[in-house]
Amino acid sequence: MILLLGGTAETARLSAAIAEAGFEVLVSTSTEIPLPLGNETGVSRRAGPLDVDAMVSLVRERGVRAIVDATHPYASGAHDTARQAAARANVPCLVFVRAAAIREDDPVLFASDHETAARLAVSFNAPVLLTIGSRNLLPYVRAAGPAGIPLFARVLPHADSIGACRKSGLPFSCILPGRGPFTVEENCSVIRKYRIGVLVTKDGGMEGGVRAKIEAAQKEGCRVVAVRRPAGAARSMFDCIPHLVSALSATVPPEIRRL
Repeated sequence: MILLLGGTAETARLSAAIAEAGFEVLVSTSTEIPLPLGNETGVSRRAGPLDVDAMVSLVRERGVRAIVDATHPYASGAHDTARQAAARANVPCLVFVRAAAIREDDPVLFASDHETAARLAVSFNAPVLLTIGSRNLLPYVRAAGPAGIPLFARVLPHADSIGACRKSGLPFSCILPGRGPFTVEENCSVIRKYRIGVLVTKDGGMEGGVRAKIEAAQKEGCRVVAVRRPAGAARSMFDCIPHLVSALSATVPPEIRRL
């Protein structure tokens, strides 16, 4: 059994590729968000958050022989949990990370963290659009409020995401529910409608639609602030599914594969 920690767009392709290599796969996601896994034989799913103790228990109860961490590139807590659980359960942990989509020569202002990005975003005295999810809104709300800067957040249309926005102090009228990735035209429409002057994003890779955000911002004369990815710890990291599956096959003893 391989434990695949997923939730991103690559989860279905990863689970299928691992199953095709001859392994049973248990896909674990932190929420019940719909996930099209198809009908691949040998692939099952569980949902709900796991701390280190719970993940170690799951590994031991289900006979997991390796963990594949395919959570979001910015999910530092999830990566730490996977690494610690793997170490405690004495199983290998292979990490799939989307290749970066933002280039150093892009017309983007980089920030090392959300606090820095928030200060930078409001410094231009223009309406700000957050496209960073719903987990790190508070620094922006705190920076925009005293400065009187209009602040909008585009988040998933789920109760948890909307609730996180409201908890951060963002007015309901400033919450823009939607599921991406969004096209250049869709991004342009939002920028024009709310007169956005600064768009804040993360580098979620090509699958995250970041290139479309940058292109739309350029067309509309909007600045882009990008929060850099967290530095990864020294571990087995892959940005190519076939390479990860090959490494997994070489790491896990053949006798535990699914017949």
